[in-house]
Formats: sequence, structure tokens, C-alpha cells
Amino acid sequence: MGALLVRGGAICDVASGETIPGQDVLVADGRIEQVGESLTAPPGAEELDANGCFLVPGLIDAHVHVTAGSADLSIQAEDSPYYVAAQTAANLRAMLARGFTTVRDVGGADFGIARAITEGLWAGPKVHFGGKALSPTGGHADLRGPGRQVLDNHTCCAGIGVVCDGVDAVRRAARDQLRTGAHHIKVMLSGGVASPTDRIDSLQFSADEIYAIVEEADNANRYVTGHAYTAAAVNRGLELGVRCIEHGNLIDDSSVELFLAKDAFLVPTLVTYEYLRSEGAEAGLPAESQEKVGIVLEAGLEALERAWRGGVKIAFGTDLLGSMQVHQSDEFRIRSQVQPAADVLRAATLTGAELLGLEGEAGVITEGAIADILVTNANPLDDVTVLAQPEDHVRTVIQDGRIATDQRG
Repeated sequence: MGALLVRGGAICDVASGETIPGQDVLVADGRIEQVGESLTAPPGAEELDANGCFLVPGLIDAHVHVTAGSADLSIQAEDSPYYVAAQTAANLRAMLARGFTTVRDVGGADFGIARAITEGLWAGPKVHFGGKALSPTGGHADLRGPGRQVLDNHTCCAGIGVVCDGVDAVRRAARDQLRTGAHHIKVMLSGGVASPTDRIDSLQFSADEIYAIVEEADNANRYVTGHAYTAAAVNRGLELGVRCIEHGNLIDDSSVELFLAKDAFLVPTLVTYEYLRSEGAEAGLPAESQEKVGIVLEAGLEALERAWRGGVKIAFGTDLLGSMQVHQSDEFRIRSQVQPAADVLRAATLTGAELLGLEGEAGVITEGAIADILVTNANPLDDVTVLAQPEDHVRTVIQDGRIATDQRG
């Protein structure tokens, strides 16, 4: 890969919350080589003028479903995998254009999707995948209606999860995902919105089953992340060794204490509830799922504020499905209602990098880091909602040292 010199931008130092003006960033072989003033471009280097602009670390969305081309996940499980792949490619390309250079898929993506990005077959953010989420019968990833008995867990089916019951079965299912190179294991700890037969306040899997999954992930030097809404489900998962909680809309103060004690992460996904309410039906969300949205919608901001004020490690997530994926960046606007701009941006950079095991590699613009950089025409440390309008404010996306998207005209 050739060298790239980005000239004259103001670096957004997310850790300090400060902006450092007039900086050049020299990139070579996908890494940041030098940061400073008036750097000399090596022979043949491409130059990008960033004067008057801001340099922001590439964004990390820690809760996506890149294969979810429809909000009706039960229907999608029966789609052609080729059709789902085409939808996935479009979803990934759009995410990159919004400034997301890395994503964590928590149900649906597999090693083939990650490889397609790595090898340059598709444009998109780098994908940290967990394969298929693990669900008990009748759980959040069991997408059968009450009258359907047949269950097909075949790997070619484009579903988000696999149904497994009993300690032996969940061990086998976890090992099978880890066998494919999964970066984490996703488990369903409570009911959810998109599933047809479970209650939001249900507890899923036995304690022995959850512990077995955690043990298998630990043995592989990986971790378990858990879908959970209620404090009971969240606390139970944390006590059993789950490292990260998805959603957590109904947590309480005891949950905050456990997050701190266990050094665990929380990934709120507030934008999905807003658009499930306004666009869910149009996007294919079944009627029985639409009725559940209100239970978690109003509590989400309160839970985010509770966790933030309590010092919980909070990453950025969206969890959008189908046609609603275009609203991914709106999560910045929603979180800004209760958090300062710098903390919202840290969730989408530094904390996301820590969750993914990329400390010092991603979420920063420093020498030696991966060269994932956004060039914006406004400062998100002053107003993070500029990232909610990427079409207006994200001028250039640099991924692994290459200009991936460019709106300079």
C-alpha cells in the first residue's frame, strides 16, 4: 500500500476531549506512521488537504446485524443466502460511508462476510463476528411462531441464531461458533422485541447452561455477550460471567454496581426502538413484535443516563434491521440528550475499541494505530450530532490507510 499524507487537520483527541489544530498525519501500510506539524511527504505519497477540517478516529458500532435485510427475521431465515449476501453487501457499504470503519455483528454475520471485507471483495467496515446467537427453545432467536414445529439450524440459512437446550447442547453450539473463528459468543438472556413467542421479562437459559457457554468462551480466550433488558436478566448474566450486555433498557442501581464489580460493558441501542415504533411495520416487523416496542422504548434513555452517571463502560450500538439501517448515525443524536459530546464519541471509539480488544489500535489517531480516520467539516467534540448527519459533515473516510469514500466533489 502506498503512503498517504493528510495535511493540516485538527485532530479530535477523544481521550482528553480536546482538539489539536494544524496537524499532519502520515499513513503507510495501513498504519499511522507520524503525527505532527509540517511533515514531509515521502516520494509518491498521495496528499489530502484537511485544512479547516477535523480528523476523527474511525467509528465503531458494537451492535449491528449486517445480514438483516428485513425486520421480519423469521422470513429472512428462509431467503436465498445469495439474496441475503447482496443485501449484506449494500448494508456494509452504506455503513462505511457513514464513517463506521469497524463493526461488531452480534447475530448473523460469519467468517465469510469478515473474509470478504478483509480481502477487499466488498467495501465495508471490518466485521468482528459472533456467528449465530445461542437461544433456548422459545427464546429470542427462536423465530418460529407457536404453530410451527420444524426447526432448521442449517448453517446456510440466513438466520441470526441457533436453538440449543441443555448443557451438552450449548457447549457444542458455542464450540461450533468458536470453530469458525468467532470473536465472541452471543447468548439470549431474556426475551426480546423481534421474537414472536417470548416475553420481554422472561429469563432464558438455565444458570448451568449460561455458565457452560461462558466456560467455553473463556477456554478459547473469547468472551460472551448477552441480550438482556430487565435488571433480573442483566444481573444474572453478569454474575455468571457474561462480559457485555446488549440493550439493558430496564437496569437498576444494582445492575450498575455489578457492571463495575465485573468490569463489564453495556451496549445500549436506543435508535432501534425509535424507528421500530415509527417504521417497524413498514420494514416488516410482525404485529406481535410491534406491541413489545413500547415496553423498552421510554426506559432506554433513563438506563443510559443511569449507567453513564454510575461510571459503566458504555459502547456505541444501533441494532437496526432492514430498511431502518439507514438511521444508524441517529444514535449520536439520541445519546446527546443525556451525555456530553465527548462521552458519546468515546463510546463509538475508545470504549468500542476496548470491548473488541483493539486498545491503541482503533479509536485513536496516534502513531502505530490502524489508519482509520474520518475527515469532517465540523467538530464532533463540540457537537456530536454532526455525526448524525454524515451526508453533510463526513467529507472523507480513510480505512486502513486508503481513501474509502470521498465527498469532496
